[in-house]
Amino acid sequence: MKKYLLLLAMLFASSSALLAQDVIDIDDDDEEEEYEEEVVTEDEVTVTDEEGNEEVIDFPEAMTYDLDSLMNLYMSKTYLSQDGDCRTAAENPTFDREVYIDRLRRLPTVMDMPYNEVVQKFIERYSGRLRYSVSYMLGACNFYMPIFEEALEAYGLPLELKYLPVIESALNPKAVSRVGATGLWQFMLTTGKQYGLEVNSLVDERRDPVKASYAAAHYLSDLYKIFGDWNLVIASYNCGPANISKAIHRAGGQKDYWQIYPYLPRETRGYVPAFIAANYIMTYYSDHNICPLRTTLPVKTDTVVVSRNVHLAQVAAVLGLDIDMLRALNPEYRRDIVPGTTKLSAIKMELGDVTRFIDSQDSIYNYNTSELLTRRDEVAVNDDAPTFVSKKKVTSRRSRSSRASKRSRRSKASASRSVTIRRGETLSQIAKRNGTTVAKLRKLNGIRGNNIRAGKKLKVR
Repeated sequence: MKKYLLLLAMLFASSSALLAQDVIDIDDDDEEEEYEEEVVTEDEVTVTDEEGNEEVIDFPEAMTYDLDSLMNLYMSKTYLSQDGDCRTAAENPTFDREVYIDRLRRLPTVMDMPYNEVVQKFIERYSGRLRYSVSYMLGACNFYMPIFEEALEAYGLPLELKYLPVIESALNPKAVSRVGATGLWQFMLTTGKQYGLEVNSLVDERRDPVKASYAAAHYLSDLYKIFGDWNLVIASYNCGPANISKAIHRAGGQKDYWQIYPYLPRETRGYVPAFIAANYIMTYYSDHNICPLRTTLPVKTDTVVVSRNVHLAQVAAVLGLDIDMLRALNPEYRRDIVPGTTKLSAIKMELGDVTRFIDSQDSIYNYNTSELLTRRDEVAVNDDAPTFVSKKKVTSRRSRSSRASKRSRRSKASASRSVTIRRGETLSQIAKRNGTTVAKLRKLNGIRGNNIRAGKKLKVR
């Protein structure tokens, strides 16, 4: 029980940073009415219920991405192509509601996948305007789904959660939302760090598909311990557990997503329907004349661990590799610098390139270092006498004369200084006490040798 309460407190305390999307919480009926009066845009959908009531819902941000941005990714350009035998057609057939209900019922899922008019709108979005993006995502699944499934399996979670990144990032590992959520699983900075993902100026592990997938599985597991309902879990993944708890309270303690629905932020009202629609379209795409892009799987990769800083451009130049390929395999390195000096760091490469790296590592480390690794370990300070330029002030002649006189007196006072020799003192002791040397004392006072007399004055500067 104590462990549960601690987990609850941790997640709620940081709920503002747990948002995976730009979600606005609605605190009263007046604000909700303002949202319903807004003009519908391409980022929104209007749903009309059986009684003719209209509701505006925001699409998750990934459902607004431009297909060109997805197809310009290195993995897309290199390993995805049109299938010559199957091309996505422009025609999108429609079906009776009973067909959609039956198809959702037959999905092999633990999670609830019900049908309603809201879910229908999101299915229409994926099967209509986003059909070519779905074609891309079906092809990209071959890169990422094995990673997602392994992470979910490690935490004993429903495997249908593997489609959460479809609505989070459209399977774009470089995705960054308008509020800074990053990577396939769209982690916010604080949440990522809370779940063990390193983020600093050089490294952002939210962009690492493997590490981010295990962090997401851990987070989803923690949310399930709080809510015990998978629809509430993925809703809280979107808007934070605090907003879900407030919605439950406003709904009189109801813990069903569809019952707390009116009390949720606008985007979160569309989040679970989008998730259901993603599971639907990724299963029944062929019934909507959508063909996956043909996937050529990359060759096997391996890692080499470095203990020194190295720039990906050094690796690419010496080994004759495509730097875009290295960036695609190592998306966590934000500025192409692998910080091996900070801690042991891994570089992913195609299998055969690892051996070549080991054989050529001295050449790699030394290649163009002055231009690529510009951070200095030590610098010399310019010891030329500084020239100080003061701002001119308008002052009276008398004030200037007075200040000049004071400076002159201080200058004369500091120009020379004498001390009285104590009984038993040596030149060495006097020099040390006054921050000077024996040689300087001899020169200032015309002394030869070490003979001095107690009670006499001795110039020290």
